[in-house]
Amino acid sequence: MDNTGNTQLMGMKNLPRRESALHSEVEALRWAMENMLQHSTCQRFGTDCKELIAMLDDPHVWPSFATELERIETLRICFPEFSITHVPRARNQFSDFLAKNARSFHRELLFIGCSIPVWLPRPPQT
Repeated sequence: MDNTGNTQLMGMKNLPRRESALHSEVEALRWAMENMLQHSTCQRFGTDCKELIAMLDDPHVWPSFATELERIETLRICFPEFSITHVPRARNQFSDFLAKNARSFHRELLFIGCSIPVWLPRPPQT
């Protein structure tokens, strides 16, 4: 997101199923951070997962995620002004739409761009 909270880049990848939904959230953030380092100067991220933000604020409370959080902390160092904010799912419909579509693909899927690709069905309008 930019300084005003507008989406600058979005992406989707159908990652393998993880141990829990929270593990998937951590993995998705790691993937997004790695890709933003390659494709953009973006330093602001949004998530609808409050637990993910809590994990980043106090990683020692989450020992079962130590390895994953260490990777994210290493990536954070590469962002001069990294921030992550909570975006309620009701305000995050594109991300939710992309995640659901990525899960439905049975082959590897990877997309990063400024808008939803034409080969994806359109998200419902609110």
